[in-house]
Amino acid sequence: MSETEFLKFWQKNPHRNLWQHPLWEGFQQALGRKTWVLKTEHSSALVVRHPLPLGLSWLEIPRGPLFERGKLLDKLLGEVVALAKKEKAIFIRMSPLEELKVKNYELRVTHHDHHPETTLVLDLNLSEEELLAQMKQKGRYNIKVAEKNGVTIRQNEGVDAFYDLLKKTTGRDGFSSHPKAYYQKMLQALGSHAQLLVAGKDGKPIAAGIFVYLNPIGTYYYGASDHEYRNLMAPYLLQWEAIKEAKRRGCKTYDFLGIAPENAKNHAWAGVTEFKKKFGGTVVDYPQAKELVVRPCWVWIYRIYKRLRG
Repeated sequence: MSETEFLKFWQKNPHRNLWQHPLWEGFQQALGRKTWVLKTEHSSALVVRHPLPLGLSWLEIPRGPLFERGKLLDKLLGEVVALAKKEKAIFIRMSPLEELKVKNYELRVTHHDHHPETTLVLDLNLSEEELLAQMKQKGRYNIKVAEKNGVTIRQNEGVDAFYDLLKKTTGRDGFSSHPKAYYQKMLQALGSHAQLLVAGKDGKPIAAGIFVYLNPIGTYYYGASDHEYRNLMAPYLLQWEAIKEAKRRGCKTYDFLGIAPENAKNHAWAGVTEFKKKFGGTVVDYPQAKELVVRPCWVWIYRIYKRLRG
């Protein structure tokens, strides 16, 4: 299927998203991954190959497939399974935004997925005044604190400042990160749809974030900050500027890209969830990711290998 046909189907789908868009395919290719676009009359899937040792692999359909509501997906999955066998894939992982309707394939729930099951979404049809009003009082207050402290926000074309802050953040909070080249390739592949914003104080970067604006959704993708300057509340002003930018670009919603599920105790995202919820919005739950096993014996070996590696 041509990119034009793919894009036309994407534009008509109510669950269209960044991860099933040609731009994401270009990013995956820039990372050295093989990709395919498969399509039937009622569905489409951007498929990404992730290599494993011994020439094996697994296939991912990130935030997909896209499909017309109520339609069976057996025909599309049949094509994906045929591809999986050709590429020596041991399983196929899908993280759709709506439950899949399948008749002849067994899909297993998996928790091994980097797409969040729960997120927080702002309605950008609201005015800026209404967006501020629906925030928690502490969220509005912290934005004002950053402004009074002289925090400034600017767009940055390079990733050095962001990556320096990211290393401090991951070291502090125990999160993992990608190599610097990953973020550079992401910004290059997404072009004008991606924006790196840096918050500074007296010329020193103290917080930064990567944001993606792909109508109808603006997305907060990555964030980092210097804990030494936490009292300046720079991440709040940074987030507010990105929300306003999403509105200016015509986005209808703003996705904070993941929070801890409701009632989840001691969740790794508890701190960042508290931060995000200060901006208000609506909690949205997605179906759990699914896997279709192609080579059961190899999947069993792979799971043991992953556990041993921690």
